[in-house]
Amino acid sequence: MGFSKLKIPRVCEQCSKPFEAKTVTTRFCGVSCANKAGKERKKLEKQQKEKENLLQKYSNKIAEVQTREFISVSEATIMYGISKDTIHRMIKRGLINGVNIGVRLTRVKRADLENLFSTIEMPIEKKKAEKPTFEIGNCYTLSEVSEKYNANPSTVSSAIRKNNIPKKKVGSFVYVPKKLIDEIFDGK
Repeated sequence: MGFSKLKIPRVCEQCSKPFEAKTVTTRFCGVSCANKAGKERKKLEKQQKEKENLLQKYSNKIAEVQTREFISVSEATIMYGISKDTIHRMIKRGLINGVNIGVRLTRVKRADLENLFSTIEMPIEKKKAEKPTFEIGNCYTLSEVSEKYNANPSTVSSAIRKNNIPKKKVGSFVYVPKKLIDEIFDGK
């Protein structure tokens, strides 16, 4: 049986170093990288099995906790992703009701926590932005704005940037809509 004289340039999947493979299926540069990759794969499979076993083990407990009216602080941290300190702070502020049955036996009402995290629908009003017209009678130049309102030109420029006012440069002049400038500077 003969051997191949092929030398296929590859990059090792484990150490990311280039090497020349003798077959098209070679993935690693050597035995040590192949062993490391195998160990990592087995470790990931083991972790996945452990997660599945935990879920099977605690699925009944999770279902039972979701049906109870009062839950412990540690169960609330797991269910809602809040720290224990935050839950205790909420109890002290009166945001949620908590009952201390004994040492480390604080129970909170699950409905109170659910009410904290319920969604509030806010009406969304979309303002249709009017496109400003840069006509001669509807616009100021920056120098006109600074003269009219006795403002420094740099102050006018920063106010325009801060309020996202559209501007148009024609030659050496910068024009801004009168309506938007009057709203800003008359209000101050």
